[in-house]
Amino acid sequence: MAGKSARRAWQRMLSGRRLDLLDPTPFDIEIEDIAHGLAFVARWNGQTRGDWPYSVAEHSLLVEQAFALIAPEAGAQWRLAALLHDAPEYVIGDMISPVKAALGPEYGEMDERIAIAVHRRFGLPAKIPAAIKKQIKQADQVSAWLEAIEIAGFSESDAKAIFRIPKPEYCSGLTIRLRPPAEARQAYLERFAALIAQT
Repeated sequence: MAGKSARRAWQRMLSGRRLDLLDPTPFDIEIEDIAHGLAFVARWNGQTRGDWPYSVAEHSLLVEQAFALIAPEAGAQWRLAALLHDAPEYVIGDMISPVKAALGPEYGEMDERIAIAVHRRFGLPAKIPAAIKKQIKQADQVSAWLEAIEIAGFSESDAKAIFRIPKPEYCSGLTIRLRPPAEARQAYLERFAALIAQT
C-alpha cells in the first residue's frame, strides 16, 4: 500500500506561477496576480454596504493615501510598502481579527513568509524599518476606522470601542470607493506602476 502523499501547499496563479505557501520565493510572485487576487478578496467578510464588495485592493489604495498624509516626507519606496502591506492576502485571503486570533500563530507566520517574498520581488527590504512599519499600521487604522463607520455598519460609538480614532488631518480628502473588481484591479496596477517608476 502506497504511503500517504504530502499535502499540497501551493496554489497555481493565473500567470501560471505556482506559489508554495510554506516556502514562497520572489520568482513565483507577479504583481498582476496580486492585483487580481486582492481585487476579488472582500474586506469585512463582505459585510459592507453598497452594490460591490469593498476589496483589499481598494483598502490598500486607501492605506497608501493615508500613509502619505501621516508621513509626507516618505519616499516612493515606503509608499510602495504601504500599497503592498496586505499583498499576502491575494493568496491566503483576508481574515477578520477574531478569526486570526482563533487560528493562532500559523496564519501570521504564513503571512510573514509571503510578505518577505513580495518585498524581495519588488526591491523592498525583507523587513520594513520599525518606524515605517508603525506609520503604515497607523494608515491601516485610519482605513479601518473610515471603513467601519462608512460602510461596515458600525456606529461611531461602537467603532470608538474597537478602533483607534485617527487624527482628522490623517483623514483629509480620503474617500471610500466601491467599484467593480476589474476597475479596482486596474487602479491598483496603475498605482503600483507609478510608484515603481519613482523608486
